[in-house]
Amino acid sequence: MPPSSTLPAWPLTRGCCGAPSPHQKSNGVYQHRCSKFDTYDWIKSIPLPPGQVALDIVEVRFKNSRKDFFHVPADMEVETGDIVAVEASPGHDIGIVSISGELIRFQLKIKSINPNSPDIRKVYRRARLADIEKWVSAVETESSTMFRSREIADNLNLQMKINDVEYQGDNTKAIFYYTADDRVDFRELIKVLAEEFHVRIEMRQIGARQEASRLGGIGTCGRELCCSTWLSEFCSVSTNTARVQQLSLNPQKLAGQCGKLKCCLNYEYDTYLDAIKDFPNTEVRLKTKNGEAIHQKSDIFGRTMWYSYVTDQQNLLAIPLSNVLQIIEENKAGRIPDKLEDFANITEQKREFDNGLGGQDDLTRFDHL
Repeated sequence: MPPSSTLPAWPLTRGCCGAPSPHQKSNGVYQHRCSKFDTYDWIKSIPLPPGQVALDIVEVRFKNSRKDFFHVPADMEVETGDIVAVEASPGHDIGIVSISGELIRFQLKIKSINPNSPDIRKVYRRARLADIEKWVSAVETESSTMFRSREIADNLNLQMKINDVEYQGDNTKAIFYYTADDRVDFRELIKVLAEEFHVRIEMRQIGARQEASRLGGIGTCGRELCCSTWLSEFCSVSTNTARVQQLSLNPQKLAGQCGKLKCCLNYEYDTYLDAIKDFPNTEVRLKTKNGEAIHQKSDIFGRTMWYSYVTDQQNLLAIPLSNVLQIIEENKAGRIPDKLEDFANITEQKREFDNGLGGQDDLTRFDHL
């Protein structure tokens, strides 16, 4: 792999560790480790059962996360990493074979695609010298085209943001990905872009999460964004997801680079839902002879709930869940315990201090009883 200072940016968006050379074989140009939404072929070394015919479909990767399935002619053999010319509308496109073999059957099943569907297009041929030259020259202009198209959209006073541009392999068509809060009338924009770049224009609106997926980046956890590496389907995330996990409802901490709630809030949500099934309603007050106690916070996986007397909310008592349920049952039966301290295993004294940001934070000290 060439040094990063000499490597152009565009091959990485196609999963290439280097720019393909028209005069050399493409072996080693495509690397799984450089690809978004990569799939490891775990059954590559397993031979086919006797009598089973190999599937004549391959998965072809284009820019970023765009992939599609194509039929391979019977007289053609292609392998992972081959640069191929495939059917497009109109003309043909150039892509790289990302998966071949029996793993395709699993991929088709996951995506609910019928392998006999007439909608699956076909592979024309392995890319020839002229194909690769035209493909390379087209994709090298994508960045400049994107910046120029942003200027044009701004001059037309369109409330939209063009996030990415993808040229078709035969340099006859360009897809412009954009985000917008409201509906945009881009008919005039298409005319200007067609005159400017002399290609067929296709506009595709994407959401904020799809924008972050295409652009990529590093999350607050220090890792690459999930949506740009492996997360291919987006599920809705609500503030109740954070509330159930006892997270502070701070938009600055809960929002990702897309400005929406982080997708990772859903990862442990179901586990928390199962864990809190045994917890009582936090609005229920515990009645004792020393006075009523109200709920302050909970440690869900520690199976502990913190309560404080209504008259003294600075001193918190950590009570195991089993003891809380016992007190509630006794209260329902008309029995009132003497004091909460008899059921608690930790007392926590809370005092407030200024965090220097205009707010108050809690400083705690734990004393074991």
